[in-house]
Amino acid sequence: MFQSKIAGIGYYVPKNVYTNQDLERFMDTSDAWIQERTGIKERRYADRLTETTTTMAVEAAKVAIERAKTTADAIDFVIFATLTPDYYFPGCAVLLQREMKMNEVGCLDIRNQCSGFVYALSIADQFIKTGMYKNILVVGSEKQSFAMDFSTRGRNVSVIFGDGAGAAVLQPTTEPGKGILSTHLHADGNYAEQLAMHYPGASAGYWLENKPNWPDKELGDLLITKEMLEDGSLFPYMDGQTVFKKAVVKFPEVIQEALTKNGLATTDIDLLVPHQANLRISQYIQKTLGLKDEQVVNNIQKYGNTTAASVPIALAEAWEEGRIKDGDLICLAAFGAGFTWGSALIRW
Repeated sequence: MFQSKIAGIGYYVPKNVYTNQDLERFMDTSDAWIQERTGIKERRYADRLTETTTTMAVEAAKVAIERAKTTADAIDFVIFATLTPDYYFPGCAVLLQREMKMNEVGCLDIRNQCSGFVYALSIADQFIKTGMYKNILVVGSEKQSFAMDFSTRGRNVSVIFGDGAGAAVLQPTTEPGKGILSTHLHADGNYAEQLAMHYPGASAGYWLENKPNWPDKELGDLLITKEMLEDGSLFPYMDGQTVFKKAVVKFPEVIQEALTKNGLATTDIDLLVPHQANLRISQYIQKTLGLKDEQVVNNIQKYGNTTAASVPIALAEAWEEGRIKDGDLICLAAFGAGFTWGSALIRW
């Protein structure tokens, strides 16, 4: 059985930088308020008309493919993780395939939000190990700025998120002890509504149940309504306290699960690449695991939370900065909406 390795990684972030001070123009907030709660100083926003989730993914994929010393023609499977697809359907994987003029290979879309890239990596790992595919492109990309409520009402959510894309090419390796050692995936749907974008969607019953004073609607009227626009139902919702409490438990737990599975300890980790959800969460995890600053990647300060793109952007940037060397033990971990969470342990 083969092991799978990350043969090439790349990322792309838009050129448009929005600082905390820039957001003060749209809502009642401040640089101090945002940094205290999230650690974020600035984020990138895609161009409203010329950049999409797919176009950013293409730019990241080009870099990853080149670094893997392969070509788009050689890619034999695509896995695309995002919560902000270009269209309601079809998914972005086929759009990326078209834009990169790939062969008629299989394309899979993943909807696991902040955990999307780790889930996608785990799926790709299984395909490589069984010998089914030899060059899998795994992508995480988000254009979230178009879906945020840039008013005081939505500031608790909108100040957190940014746009960008990351990609990796997975290939088989027979080198002993190298590559992805194991992946670990979990979910708890009991918290599904605590971090969600409920509409537009098909959950008409849920909508009516939670708006008891609104008149009954026919099912066909519930995709988007005037009331949803007026009361903010169309924007993402987050119970920040619930998310934080669950994340600081599940992050260390799933990291420890990966280490235990491979007979390793936290002291063996050369670099932890957590999903960039909130700097306070990352700092809590670091303290809980007893890791030093140089052992943890944090770039949320300049990119915000890029959801499915967060882990691959952080991984690619760390590699470019020389923080990842041959033989290093790298741990990826993520927690997000669903709730879903997961980890991957990699011997580089």
